[in-house]
Amino acid sequence: MRAAVVPEPGAEFELVERDVPEPDPDEVRVAVEACGICRSDEFVVEGGYPGVDYPRVPGHEVAGRVDAVGADVDAWEPGERVGAGWHGGHCFTCEPCRRGQFLQCENAEITGLTFDGGYAEYATVPAEALAAIPDGLDAVDAAPLLCAGITTYNALRNSDARAGDLVAVVGVGGLGHLAVQYAHAAGYETVAISRTPEKEPLARDLGADHFVNAAESDPAARLSELGGASVVLTTAPASDAIESVVGWLGIDG
Repeated sequence: MRAAVVPEPGAEFELVERDVPEPDPDEVRVAVEACGICRSDEFVVEGGYPGVDYPRVPGHEVAGRVDAVGADVDAWEPGERVGAGWHGGHCFTCEPCRRGQFLQCENAEITGLTFDGGYAEYATVPAEALAAIPDGLDAVDAAPLLCAGITTYNALRNSDARAGDLVAVVGVGGLGHLAVQYAHAAGYETVAISRTPEKEPLARDLGADHFVNAAESDPAARLSELGGASVVLTTAPASDAIESVVGWLGIDG
C-alpha cells in the first residue's frame, strides 16, 4: 500500500510503499477512502508532541470501510462504513475510564500520533475508537466531522444554550463554518464574526442570521445591541479575539 510518512521530526513527507498491516486481535483494518488534513497533524511533522515514535503516518480524520477485523472484535464487520478521529482508543481500566470518561483515559491512544493514521491506503485502529458513518454521507464530507466537526458540535451541545438563544461563532474557517451550521440547525439565532468581509455570503448560506465584520466594527457593541450572546464559540486563533469575548456575553452567558 502507499503511505505518506514523516520519517523523523522536522522532515518532509515521504510517499512510500508498505505492506498492508494486519489488525491486532482488538483492532480493525480500515480501507481509507478519505482523510482530512488538520492543523494538529503538524505536531507529527514538527516533532512538538511528546511520545511520538518515528517514522509515523499522520491523519486523524479518517473515513473508510472495514476491511478486516481482529480475532476478538465482534462489534464491526467487513464492509461497514466507519470513521476514526483524534481519540484513538482507551484502556477501559484507569479511573477516568471506569467513570465512563474515555476521552480522559490515562492511557489514551491518538490516531496518527501514537499509531499510524489515515495518510495511507489502509490503517489499523482500535475497535472502540471507530464510529459508524451513514450510507448517505460521502467519505470526503464525513472525514472533517471526525475532528473539526466533533470539536465544535461538542462545544455547543455541552453549553446551556437553548433554541432561540443568541450564539456567536468567531471565525468562519475550518471549524467555524461547521459551527455556524450546527448553531443554525439547533435553532439558535446565529451570529458569524470574521475579519474577512468576503466570508459573509458563505456564512449566510450556512445559516448565519447576522454577520459582523470585526475589522470594521466592534463585535461587542453589535452583540450588545442584539441582547448579548448566550454562547461565544471562538475558533479563530487570535489572542485578542479570545481575550475580548467575555465582553460579548449576555447574562449567564
